[in-house]
Amino acid sequence: MSTCSTSDNQSAKDIKFLDIKHLNGPNLWTYYPALEATVDIGALEDFPSDTIPGFYERLSEWLPTLIEHRCSYEERGGFLRRVKEGTWPCHILEHVTLELQNLAGMRGGFGRARETSVRGVYKVALSAWHEEITRTALYAARELVLTAMNFQQHEKPFFDVEETIRNLRDMVDSLWLGPSTACIVDAAVARNIPAMRLISRGNLVQLGHGNRCRHIWTAETDRTPAIAESISRDKDLTKALLQSCGVPVPEGCIIQSAQEAWEFADDLGVPVVIKPTDGNHGRGVFIELTGREEIESAFAVACREGSSVIVERYIPGIEHRLLVVGGKLVAATRGDSVSVTGNGTSTIMELIESQINSDPRRGITENHPLNLIRLDSAAQIEIAHQGFQSDSVVPAGTTVLIQRNGNHAFDVTDEVHPSTAAIASLAARIIGLDIAGIDLVASDISKPLMEQGGAIVEVNAGPSLLMHIKPAVGKSRPVGEAIVNHLFPGQDSGRIPIVGITGSRGKTAVAHIVAKLLALSGKQTGLACSDGLFLNNRQIDKKDCANWNAAHRTLMNPTVEAAVFENGFDVILNQGLAYDSCQVGVITNADPEHHFGRNGIESQKQVFTVLRTQVDVVTPTAAAIDDVNKDIKLPIGAAILRAEDEMLVEIAELCHGEVIYFSRNPDLPVLIQHCSQGTGPTQGKRAVAIRNNNIVLITGSEELSLIDLSEITVEQPKPDTETIENILAAIATAWALGIEPDLLRTGIKSFRFNPTTITPEIKIFH
Repeated sequence: MSTCSTSDNQSAKDIKFLDIKHLNGPNLWTYYPALEATVDIGALEDFPSDTIPGFYERLSEWLPTLIEHRCSYEERGGFLRRVKEGTWPCHILEHVTLELQNLAGMRGGFGRARETSVRGVYKVALSAWHEEITRTALYAARELVLTAMNFQQHEKPFFDVEETIRNLRDMVDSLWLGPSTACIVDAAVARNIPAMRLISRGNLVQLGHGNRCRHIWTAETDRTPAIAESISRDKDLTKALLQSCGVPVPEGCIIQSAQEAWEFADDLGVPVVIKPTDGNHGRGVFIELTGREEIESAFAVACREGSSVIVERYIPGIEHRLLVVGGKLVAATRGDSVSVTGNGTSTIMELIESQINSDPRRGITENHPLNLIRLDSAAQIEIAHQGFQSDSVVPAGTTVLIQRNGNHAFDVTDEVHPSTAAIASLAARIIGLDIAGIDLVASDISKPLMEQGGAIVEVNAGPSLLMHIKPAVGKSRPVGEAIVNHLFPGQDSGRIPIVGITGSRGKTAVAHIVAKLLALSGKQTGLACSDGLFLNNRQIDKKDCANWNAAHRTLMNPTVEAAVFENGFDVILNQGLAYDSCQVGVITNADPEHHFGRNGIESQKQVFTVLRTQVDVVTPTAAAIDDVNKDIKLPIGAAILRAEDEMLVEIAELCHGEVIYFSRNPDLPVLIQHCSQGTGPTQGKRAVAIRNNNIVLITGSEELSLIDLSEITVEQPKPDTETIENILAAIATAWALGIEPDLLRTGIKSFRFNPTTITPEIKIFH
């Protein structure tokens, strides 16, 4: 890789990161997690790509896959066309970072590069599904771009793209979700079910929020009993339970020594199978053994792979893996034997490399449907059984079996006989697993198992899904979708009512009122705001909790039935939102000057872009499902906006759900026009306002008097303007959440509003 020149002229030609921050959720750039970098290109502002000799050629040679980036031309090759015509380093940095992530196995995403008011300083925003991976890709992209610019005038500049991608791929393999977990998460997201990764490494994921959440860990769920998992690890116990319920299993027992293994095999009748009682991934499993020497050798290997060893009758046929989810067969694959054919000159080791491992479907990562074949102890016993060693030269035309049951990578789902599927489902139920990998041996999977002397040999918890997602032969099966449908039946989206509140002032007060109205309606309500973290009326954290982390903690709490979050302007700008969508989004007011001078905010347009984020995530669909009436959806998502603010009226046009205005003036033209839209007096749009000293709920041309201002308890002679508007915003929010007017009235009367501390205090209800 290149390094910057020491000369003043060349050192000025650099790309410097002034700041990099990770936005955890929806933000001013995109709906998804992003990395935002503030980048200073200095003197490179005067060097667009078309002015740098050889840059286009080097970039397109090092990363030929950039041809797929369409860019502003909306056509294949669009980005490279921009490079040839002339574009600036940060735009190139954006595309190179995204492509490096893509080549490393991270899904593609969003990218933007925008100028700031300072010459040569840009904001670069990139999809960042994992912060550390994207940061590494960003730094690598910087080095690649600078090297391709070749300001040091190397005779032949070089950047090791393959090594960079290899390092990034290693990070993806160790830090990102495995393919089994990822396919479940993708299926959940496709059904609009939120997914939250709970650890930075590993596959523990929460699907859904609060009391509607479920947890997965690869192919295990919070419905996978620990007892069932323990049973499945004990192969002898598993077999005994299955046999007692009439499921066909091979006869056998646990053996304590190599001599006993041979004696039992001789009594049972060879051939036999030897395997550890609690092994996994097929390690230490030997089949169709007949001789004493190989039986005793297999016993020794199996001992090293498990705590004890079982010897059982060999069932002739082919091994199959059937995936059962929620009592239903959803996928099936067939194992396949692996062999080599001699040519008279090559050893078995050489034949394995040239005839088997050369298959591009084979590899060491989870993205390869077939494993590389190694001459482990099991394979050596297998070829010794045929009279060969690893360095034996195999005669031309002679076939040597290397592995009897290799990868289960041949899809046979459509071939499984219904009675065999029923037996597999029964086996999963007997063990108690909600998701199970059933290993059975059968000569023909399309025929009944009992008729051909087939048997179930293992029941596995947490089975790999990769063989069903990416079979070597056959079509992919929607196993992730099956698991999600099992966890969230019907229309259940795993969502709870979420209220997000932003604005220039009054956020904390509105958040408290809404949270307490929700609690009075009977919902266990989590509140994260500037005053702390609350669960109903109990404060569980006293520090400022108006941030992403506190909101995330709230959504993880399995007792929370509704959540209210204060989202400060700076939090949206610097952290992002903790949720992908909310049932109600509130903007209390908009005072652009209140935000100028911080975090580079200098214009009303920038304030607009940040505040609109809260309305952008208002969902137009159901946010939760009623526990009793599964087919009844909660009200459509809504934005609660102050009608007096022109900026908020403009933002209202962007809302995908309902808009409910609040205003002290019921005759405000914007409000009148808004409410008049509709086909009837009670079918118009909604608003909350004050008429004749009464707070009224307006629907079309109809008005419902809710409460007289004199009935509101305020610790001052009369409520000030800001307190009244906070109350109006909270009432509109609760109304949008479906809280009945009578409860709203009672709730507002029960509060004691203290403008000094802002926080509304409970007066009657606790």
